Amino acid sequence: MTPDLLHPQMAPATIGAVIGLPVVIYACAWLFRRWNALSRRSRVIWIVLIALLEALYWLNIYAWFVEPNQLVVRHVEVVSEDWRGPPLTIAAISDTHVGGPHVDAARMGGIVQRINALRPELVVLLGDYVNGHLHPSERSPAENQEITGGVATFAAIRARYGVVGVIGNHDVWYDRTVVQSEMENAGVATLWNRHIVIRRTGGDPMVIAGIADFTTGDPDFAAALDGAPEGADTIVISHSPDPFAGMPRGVALMLAGHGHCGQVTIPFVGRPIVPLMNDRYACGLVQERGEQMYVTGGIGTSMIPVRFLNPPEIVLITLRGRDSPHP
Repeated sequence: MTPDLLHPQMAPATIGAVIGLPVVIYACAWLFRRWNALSRRSRVIWIVLIALLEALYWLNIYAWFVEPNQLVVRHVEVVSEDWRGPPLTIAAISDTHVGGPHVDAARMGGIVQRINALRPELVVLLGDYVNGHLHPSERSPAENQEITGGVATFAAIRARYGVVGVIGNHDVWYDRTVVQSEMENAGVATLWNRHIVIRRTGGDPMVIAGIADFTTGDPDFAAALDGAPEGADTIVISHSPDPFAGMPRGVALMLAGHGHCGQVTIPFVGRPIVPLMNDRYACGLVQERGEQMYVTGGIGTSMIPVRFLNPPEIVLITLRGRDSPHP
């Protein structure tokens, strides 16, 4: 997808892209004209300054225009003492933020095709399907249509055990009822402190429990698992990873998103911004108290539409027990 250069969030990048290159060219021309008049020390200083300026220009172009439009598939294997059934392949995506400058309904259609090509047995959707904070009444009809069209693409997902999702904070700010209705119309079992039971091939039950959003709701593991078959293989899905600290024993794996892996990773420095209560849960596989959680960096962007060393991703997880054969 070509980013929407007229999107308000892209204004700084678009202006910078238009102005920045002529500034670099002018600086090079200025140095060339004055080369003989400058001391050796001044030449070195100006060469370094121009090189830094050009590097920053192209790094910004990459972070605003290139990486957010990429899509990688991250293959992960999780071995759990609490998983007793055969290995399960799960495709997980989060934070699509449709309506942002890099994700529209058409791009979502391509992402769905990519998911189907991976042939997962189960697909989980981890919230924040909507970009921005505004209610539908504050948006244009075209923007609302783009958002609902993005959610509607989930109807084309194909997986043996179906598609299960949770609601994120941006979805609640938009309108939780609308988003949940659109998801259910697309065939997505949408969970908010409740669970579903899936009968696997062979008849053994598998529990998928979804908890409420941490920012806008009250995540309740007990309510989500109430009435679940005792001893069944269990997966918990959540928009935010923060509730992981209170997850009960016996869950094979928790899946979450929300933090976008910080969107930006600076080499040797790390992630400058992680919008979580607990930055230990920022990204990837987390293991605490004998429990495990995988946190995906998601698809879209929020606040500032940049990604650097955190490309949009589909995570394909193979979940198996300690004694399960490798698939």
